[in-house]
Amino acid sequence: MKTISKALSVVCLLLVAPGSNAQEEPSKFGFIRLANAVAPGVGNLRWKINGESMSEKGYKLGEVTGGVALKPGSHSVTFSREGTEEGTTKVSVQLDDTTILIPFAERVPATDSKPAYWAIRVLRLKQREPDSGQHATFVSVSQNPEVRVEVSDTRGRWTPVSVKRLAVASTPLDYERGYVPIRTKTGDLESIPIGGPGNYVVLLYDDPEGGLKSLTFRDFKYLSAD
Repeated sequence: MKTISKALSVVCLLLVAPGSNAQEEPSKFGFIRLANAVAPGVGNLRWKINGESMSEKGYKLGEVTGGVALKPGSHSVTFSREGTEEGTTKVSVQLDDTTILIPFAERVPATDSKPAYWAIRVLRLKQREPDSGQHATFVSVSQNPEVRVEVSDTRGRWTPVSVKRLAVASTPLDYERGYVPIRTKTGDLESIPIGGPGNYVVLLYDDPEGGLKSLTFRDFKYLSAD
């Protein structure tokens, strides 16, 4: 995993969510999406691309955006939230490709010259080739080094999935439609809504009290980590 300007990157595969410009000229743009997992701090998360704010009101914890259409090339992306140190990363946008950015916060230990503080880091997920079938792919930015998740099938049997921090883990889904129950030893997480074949990405993150939460979005491709 490579650290770039206080940002962490992992190569994965995520859902394309084109904007209106992309629908008119799909061959001239790539896209960036946000999945907000910054729990420490006050107020909403702020997001800027090349210095331009993406929203005046900001984004709540657990919010996922649609795709922002950008010209191919290198773009500077900055996240900030009051009470945390901002994080910046460079994103190389490719034609007809989507990068999803997951900002989260890490506790930086105190030094002789500075007390401990929270700093925003960024996990970067990118597209790869599609895969058939139905899968759940778990991505963790929780402070827990490893989270053990259990996924139910249609017969009520539970399959364990170990998800390491800043990494991904995938499992097939034995569902065609409906809601797939998932749980950990501390309780149930939000069920995965299934609407047909595809990859269902489950982001694991911490709430402000340190409790484990999850959010899910659909991806028609397959997630893997370099």
